[in-house]
Amino acid sequence: MTYKSQTTLLGFPLVHVATAEMRDGRIVRGIARGWIAIGDISFGVIVSIGAVSIGGIALGGVGLGLLSLAGLSIGVFALGGVAVGIVAMGGFAVAWHAAMGGAAIAREFALGESAIAEHANDEAAREFFSGSGFLAGVSSVMRNARWLVLLAALPVIQAVLRRKREKEHEVRSTTH
Repeated sequence: MTYKSQTTLLGFPLVHVATAEMRDGRIVRGIARGWIAIGDISFGVIVSIGAVSIGGIALGGVGLGLLSLAGLSIGVFALGGVAVGIVAMGGFAVAWHAAMGGAAIAREFALGESAIAEHANDEAAREFFSGSGFLAGVSSVMRNARWLVLLAALPVIQAVLRRKREKEHEVRSTTH
């Protein structure tokens, strides 16, 4: 499936959605490029959502962006299973400035089960992460990440149910 909005800015569509398609018996990945891009592989100036996403805000399996939320997340602010950035939060977080996670490595501030930094698991590190509204909010999201996994699974569940209904409809159509 492919959708491109008619509205463009600097040669990019405002919205571009491109998902995988079967062509000649092969799966062809959807590559989306736009201000808001959603696809198997997506390049979004503002928002990018996809298995591989690159953009301002990158969401997906592998993300690269200013703000990246992904399984493997690379960005200025990175949040993910493995997060690398200026500020990183995740299961394994590596950051130039500050990191928080199960294993956290940073130059200045780190909080985590295993933390390495100038200020590791001390009051200065706790103050750094709680002093910023944004980082405190992200910390709250991390504490409730199990609900995000459920939320991420909902579209997959919906697609499976839709496909099941379509197959049932096909069977009824051919038998009647």
